[in-house]
Amino acid sequence: MAAQTSYKSPGLSPGTLVYIGDKTHEPVRVSVVDYTPDTIEEVNDLTTDDLQSFLKRDSVDWISVSGIQDTAVVETIGQLCGLHPLTLEDIVNTHHRPKMDEFDDYFFLILKMPRLDPADGSLAMEHVCLVVGNGFLLSFQEAEGDMFSPIRARLRLSKGRIRRYGSDYLAYALLDMVVDHYFGVLEQVGEEIETLQESVLDHPETGTLSDIQKLRHQLVLLRKSIWPLREVLSSLLRGDSAFIDEKLLFYYQDVYDHVIHVADTVETNRDQMSGILDIYMSSVSIKMNEVMKVLTVIATLFIPLTFLAGVYGMNFTYMPELEWRYSYPVFWGTVLICLLLMLIWFRRKKWL
Repeated sequence: MAAQTSYKSPGLSPGTLVYIGDKTHEPVRVSVVDYTPDTIEEVNDLTTDDLQSFLKRDSVDWISVSGIQDTAVVETIGQLCGLHPLTLEDIVNTHHRPKMDEFDDYFFLILKMPRLDPADGSLAMEHVCLVVGNGFLLSFQEAEGDMFSPIRARLRLSKGRIRRYGSDYLAYALLDMVVDHYFGVLEQVGEEIETLQESVLDHPETGTLSDIQKLRHQLVLLRKSIWPLREVLSSLLRGDSAFIDEKLLFYYQDVYDHVIHVADTVETNRDQMSGILDIYMSSVSIKMNEVMKVLTVIATLFIPLTFLAGVYGMNFTYMPELEWRYSYPVFWGTVLICLLLMLIWFRRKKWL
């Protein structure tokens, strides 16, 4: 596991950039997509010195930054784009909850992108930030990798309306893609819940409890990220943002509807997991009761036998049965009759 910085040292002034998250050695990579309805230019591994020339153009610039642990690079980009120090502070804090802030020159979004590890099925929430201004969009993502490659492909091919609109529509497209990732994760989680439910009903095992706890933890992570996003979009739709064209609010409303759907699905899955946990505990309890029932029946059967064996094992001199020739077979006959009568009684009482 990578080393992690989980908090900011007390006493630092507001706006001081301290990276909070998993420490990695990945370099910070900056790329830009500069486009108009008729032209497009892409540059990868862009230096901060070359960035300013793109910002001066009369076009839409999508500046993508992967890796945010190098606070010096983040600070330089922020200064070139006129970002507030508190915005930069939130960008490098990967533990921050989703939120939205609107400034004079831009509005700022913090999102969480869900990722399921195909190796062990663990869930991680990647920190994604969007800064949307007039004619530019900055996207910051925690880890290296082009998660928005389908959007880049749409820009290259000029499919749909993405090249005809400004940075507000690009922000919608990126936001919609982040929300779509939740559906993929929830689909896999739902399949695991169904499999787990069958396992709990058929043969609950000790390992089943750890699977239940893993899924409950994943649903908690999803809930902690999707509910704040619901509030963000709700406030965005209620407000009168200067950076979103009024005719695009319909698209943001569609994303909001998807977020509501995701939130409802998460709550439904959480209720299912609570039910599965109850079924598991009930199944384990029933199984334990069955074991205790068998042991109790066996112990009860041996109570009269122990009594008989105790009486005739006392070795008193004057016990008439000790000298009788048929004492031993009579003793075993009595034992068998006692067992048979008790079994018949248990059967009539429906204890067996």
